Amino acid sequence: MFSGSVILFDHAERNNLLPFTFIRAVSDIRIGILTIREKWEKRLQTKTSSLTQDYLQKKFPIEINDNNLFICGGLIPSEEEFKIISSIKKGEAISSDGKLIAFRVDANDANKFSNGENPSGLSTKEISLSHRILTQKWQIFKWNDWAIEEDFVLLTSGRKSASPSSTNVIISSDNFFMEEDARMECAIINASQGKIYLGKNTEVMEGATIRGSFALCDNSEVKMQAKIYGATTIGPHCKVGGEITNSVIFGYSNKAHDGYLGNSVIGEWCNLGADTNTSNLKNDYSEVKQWNYASQSFENTNQQFCGLMMGDHSKCGINSMFNTGTVVGISANIFGDGFPRQIIPSFSWGGASGFSDYQLNKALKVAKLVMQRRNIELTSADIEILTHIYNLKER
Repeated sequence: MFSGSVILFDHAERNNLLPFTFIRAVSDIRIGILTIREKWEKRLQTKTSSLTQDYLQKKFPIEINDNNLFICGGLIPSEEEFKIISSIKKGEAISSDGKLIAFRVDANDANKFSNGENPSGLSTKEISLSHRILTQKWQIFKWNDWAIEEDFVLLTSGRKSASPSSTNVIISSDNFFMEEDARMECAIINASQGKIYLGKNTEVMEGATIRGSFALCDNSEVKMQAKIYGATTIGPHCKVGGEITNSVIFGYSNKAHDGYLGNSVIGEWCNLGADTNTSNLKNDYSEVKQWNYASQSFENTNQQFCGLMMGDHSKCGINSMFNTGTVVGISANIFGDGFPRQIIPSFSWGGASGFSDYQLNKALKVAKLVMQRRNIELTSADIEILTHIYNLKER
């Protein structure tokens, strides 16, 4: 257990990860089974705080004391990184490819860094690791297979899986783990290609077919006849059905009906209407270009497969269709026939025929109602964050 304050700081490329970093620190992105923050807290056996954008800092307050370990919030820890970073001493730093990824300082230097000053007088060691730092949103699904593998070991090491009932078909049971209160009947589970994890109070309904790697996080369910391919993560409190491949849903979101979701990332509090379909491959098989908020332009992802990136609180109606590489901002409401454009700004209302402004008071009312269904409050800090995003010129 680390003795001191662990602070996960947003790196310079955080805006490349928008819309997912509009309402959260980089370290609260889910990849694999856990968020990046949860991975560090599990390994260090301590709580962490954040150094992020000013408008987010109220919800994610920084905690500074006399012994502060700063870690790049986009760094997805493996056992190798954990051992190196947890052992650095006060006044030491670690960089890789010229970028600062971790350092340990007293309260004075911690306050300087939190105010935008680079720490001085550090003894910096350059390391070369096969580390993964999230700098692009498509990396979330691209690296998900590796991240599920890392988290599976972290969460299940030394533990024994609950026993699924005899109504299920389990292939490669050594790669399968279900928590004691997980429920599953008449499903086909193939873990020969990757680990499969079923979290607490989850349910896999009859006829579902799942191929690893796959993670179903706490309190989520896979509906009847669902077809899921790896590497896919369904975050906590979600309902999913239809066909899904190599996608990450952060949590509290639903894709409960038929339709296809591939090579995509969906934020929290989203809902995909029945028969929503995403394109993840262009007709000419060329690499996908995708909107980048940082450059305010479409940039080549260097990926042949890239689907939908949907920010938190956004929703789409039945029979919605999304072109390859579409990016949807925060609190957008999309409906109607045809393909909408490939960048849909936050607080947009409409579809292929055009968009108008989704008024803030109406968007907040919907967000409040949706969260109340999960017994979660839309707090004053949440309202301030959403209001800030609404007032952004480039949202």
